[in-house]
Amino acid sequence: MFNTTLNNSIKALILATVAATISMFFALKVNAAEKPNLIVILTDDQGYADVGFNGSKEIFTPNIDRIAHEGARFTKGYVSYPVCGPSRAGLLTGRYQDRFGFVGNPTIDPTVENAGIPKTEKNIAEVLKPAGYTSGILGKWHMGTHPDLHPNKRGFDHFFGFLSGGHRYFPEELNINDLSEVTKKWQWYSTRLLRNNERVDIKEYLTDELSNDAVNFIKQEKDNPFFLYVAYNAPHAPLQATQEYLDRYPHIKNKRRKTYAAMISAVDDGVGKILDTLKEQGIDDNTIVFFLSDNGGPLEKNASDNGVLRGAKGDPFEGGVRVPFAMRWPTKVPAGIDYHKPISSLDILATIVDEASVDVSKNKPLDGVNLVPYLTGENKGQPHDVLFWRSFGRWQASLTGDTKMIKQRKQTMLYDIEEDISESSNLYKQNKSEFNKLHAEYEQWNEELEGPSFPKLGSWDFKKQNAQAVKPKNTKTKKAE
Repeated sequence: MFNTTLNNSIKALILATVAATISMFFALKVNAAEKPNLIVILTDDQGYADVGFNGSKEIFTPNIDRIAHEGARFTKGYVSYPVCGPSRAGLLTGRYQDRFGFVGNPTIDPTVENAGIPKTEKNIAEVLKPAGYTSGILGKWHMGTHPDLHPNKRGFDHFFGFLSGGHRYFPEELNINDLSEVTKKWQWYSTRLLRNNERVDIKEYLTDELSNDAVNFIKQEKDNPFFLYVAYNAPHAPLQATQEYLDRYPHIKNKRRKTYAAMISAVDDGVGKILDTLKEQGIDDNTIVFFLSDNGGPLEKNASDNGVLRGAKGDPFEGGVRVPFAMRWPTKVPAGIDYHKPISSLDILATIVDEASVDVSKNKPLDGVNLVPYLTGENKGQPHDVLFWRSFGRWQASLTGDTKMIKQRKQTMLYDIEEDISESSNLYKQNKSEFNKLHAEYEQWNEELEGPSFPKLGSWDFKKQNAQAVKPKNTKTKKAE
C-alpha cells in the first residue's frame, strides 16, 4: 500500500513537472510569436524609378514589387542623407546621424577607433538584443572598420559580408586578405569576404551569395525573434553582372544600363527567395519586411534613373533623398496601400520597438515614429511635423508636409513637392515668410547637432601605407627552390 501511494505520488509529480514544462514551452513560443521578426532589405544607389512599384517598365522587379503590393508603398519615402554612410547610420540608429557627428562616409583605415557609429549610440541589433532577438547582417557594413566597431562587437550575432563601402562582385577578383594590405584607393573593393571574424572565399556572384545566406539565416532562426539586415551593395559600382541576369534584358541596348538592370534582377531574385522562405517556414505573417535604397541613384555613375525627380545621390533635391520604399507585414498592414505622406528611414527602428514592446526608456530618444498606426488608419495625422537634412558646411534642407526649403551656398529655394515634384519652380520670392519659418525650424534643430567626429573616406595616408609595404633595399630574400 505504501509503495503504491509513493508510486502514485511520484507519477503525479512527474506529470505535474511535464505539464509545467509543456506550459512553459508554449508560453515561450507564444511570447516569441508576439514579437515580430524584422527584415530590412537595403539596396545601394538604386534610382527612384528603377522598381516596378514606382512605374518602371524597363527593369523587372516582380519580387520587390510583392512587398509593395502585399503591403504599403511609400511614395514619399525618404532617407536621412543622400550618401550611403550617413544614411545607413541614420537607419540603423533611428536617430539623425548628425546628432553624433556621422556627417560623411568614414575612412576605412582600420586604425581609426571612432570612424563609425560611436559606442554611445545603439543600432537596431543592440536595441533588440535585450528583448531576446538574434541579429544578422549580410553584405555592406560601412559603419567602421576598427576591430571595436566590427558588427559582432555591435550587437550582431552573424555577419557575412565586407566592412567597407563598396565591393567587387565576382569571386575571382577578391584576393585582398585584409584592409591592412590596402595600398591604393578602391583596392578595398577586392577584399575577401568575412564570415564573422574569419576571411572566406565565395564561389558565386556576390549578390547571390548574400541572398543564399539570408535564406540560411531565416531557416536557422525561424523559432526565435530575429532581425536580419540584408545590405546589398548592388547596384553600386562597379557595374558587374552574370550572363544569366544580362540575358533578361535584350531590349536594353545601352551596355551600362543593361548591366545595372541585371544587377537589380539579381537582387530581385534574392528578395523572392527571402519571401518564399518566410512562407515555407511558417513565419511569413509575423515578419515585417522593409525594402528601400540607401540614397537616390547617382545617374551617370551607375546608369540609374530617378524619373521625374530632380537631382541625384549627394543632392538635397528629391532625387538625392527620396527613394523606392515599401513595407510588408501581413498580420497588421493591409495589402495595396499607397501612402503619400512623408516618412523616413528613421521610422524603421521606431516601428519595431513599438510593435515588439521593447523597453527603450533608458536609451537616447529616437527621431522616428511607428508607421503601423498611420498605415492602418488609426492615426490620420502627419507622421512627421518636419524632416531635416544637413550636409555639413555645404547645404541644409527641411520639409513640412509638401513644402520644402533648401539653402545651398548663396541659393535660397522653396518648393511645393506635391504640385512640383521635379522642383523646377522656386517659390522663395513669392513666399519668403514660409521659407523663413522652415529655416528657423532648421536652425533650432541644427543647434542639437555635432560637427564631424571622424576622418572621411579618402583621408587614408596611402603614401605611408605604400612605404610600409615596400621592402628595404638591402633586404635579401632566398630564391625559392
